[in-house]
Amino acid sequence: MKGKTLTRADLAEALVNKVGLPRNQSQDVVEMVLGEISTALARGEGVKLSSFGSFGIRQKGQRVGRNPKTGKEVPITPRRVLVFRPSNIMKERINEGLSETPEKSVKAAE
Repeated sequence: MKGKTLTRADLAEALVNKVGLPRNQSQDVVEMVLGEISTALARGEGVKLSSFGSFGIRQKGQRVGRNPKTGKEVPITPRRVLVFRPSNIMKERINEGLSETPEKSVKAAE
């Protein structure tokens, strides 16, 4: 993987640079948006972000797993897991990035 991980601070900084919000307000906006997404998912609701993708909750039942070290069977409890499904637009953006050669990336940056 190239590059670094996008953080909350990076999102807030993008709001400062692109929208012109003060830094403390941009941090509050990022926290509010992420908080709303988290709250909706915790309630079991799906979250759809146009041109990005959908977040949802999937219920997994109890099953038997194995400890890879000892081979002993261990019950895995039922749980809810977060799932993400990217939109077709996001898939296209990601695949276009893979088809770029390093020369094209350098020219695009100039």
